[in-house]
Amino acid sequence: MTITEFIAKTDSFIRPAVSFLNPKLSIHFYSYFRKLFLEQLMMESGFKYNISPKNSVKLWDIDFQSPVFNAAGMFKNGNGYYTVASQGAGAFLAGTSTEKRREGNTKLGIKHPFAPYPHSFVASNWMGLPNDGHLEIAKKLNEIDKIKGCPVGISLSATPEDHGLKALNGLLLGLKAFDKANVDFIEINESCPNVVHDVEISESGLDKNLVDRIEFINKEFIKKQKRYIPVIIKLSNDTSMEQVEPMVDLLLNNNFSGINFGNTSINYEVVNNYIHSDDWKLYKFFTSNFGGGISGFPLKKSSLELCTEVNRILSSKILTQEFNVIRTGGVFEKRDLDISKNRGIKLNQWYTGYFEAFSKYGHALYKEILSQNA
Repeated sequence: MTITEFIAKTDSFIRPAVSFLNPKLSIHFYSYFRKLFLEQLMMESGFKYNISPKNSVKLWDIDFQSPVFNAAGMFKNGNGYYTVASQGAGAFLAGTSTEKRREGNTKLGIKHPFAPYPHSFVASNWMGLPNDGHLEIAKKLNEIDKIKGCPVGISLSATPEDHGLKALNGLLLGLKAFDKANVDFIEINESCPNVVHDVEISESGLDKNLVDRIEFINKEFIKKQKRYIPVIIKLSNDTSMEQVEPMVDLLLNNNFSGINFGNTSINYEVVNNYIHSDDWKLYKFFTSNFGGGISGFPLKKSSLELCTEVNRILSSKILTQEFNVIRTGGVFEKRDLDISKNRGIKLNQWYTGYFEAFSKYGHALYKEILSQNA
């Protein structure tokens, strides 16, 4: 048993009790030790769990050894590839990165606030995109000796504080740097709820600034590619159904390769219904003081419905390029993966579900999850 496996097993027993402590103390505890846990996790390798070939997925001419891998935010600075590749993850996704290094959010003396709600299978975070910057992360990714079946992806974003051409050029710098670093796919994070966004809604119901970025990426990066790199957009699970079709049309018209639904939720009115009474005090303290994005069980329904709607729209179109949907939110077990597959969703990402599975199975989590009976 590795250090992180021991910690995760121990934490699974003590975590329910932590919910009853002083909320600020609980958040301080988990915000601090989450970082230490991840640092240790990213150093653990030397094992290899073989995933049955029947679980492999091939999209965009890329081989994924399994249909699920980590969501952005887990391995922000590009460390940890050999850990997840050895576990059997379908891919390794670094980031989200920005042009320059970011410290992220601090409030009430708590850096990168995070809280789990163990009775609800939900978590909150208000981190604010802390990362080492495009160039530093690209350098790390370029040094990875890739393992077959575990491609490398990057999530990146325009710097939230930048505007107009400055923001676009910073994004383009990252795209070019990760192209040179030989990443296999790129995810543009357009939905982080923990930073401020400029939003100006157009007649189509889409954000004009987002439309400008998509058109800019197509013109300045996708059309100029010397090698094909799938570029996908990650949007919020709070996206309305009415926005899905105009967004899909926009992406298809601008040569994007896919869409990911999606990021954490700030729709607290809906999430409130999923919070167990034993977690309520901690949850209300976190959302009242930090806000923050919600991950985990409450996103299961919305992520599935939004991704299903994308595939319904695609089925009525004549496609001139490969375009796929990735589901993120509420993915915990084999049944979730099977439901995704039945809806034509071939790739999934997880975050809260990953840590829940790790507490049960340790580094064997992918093998164990994929061998479950639905």
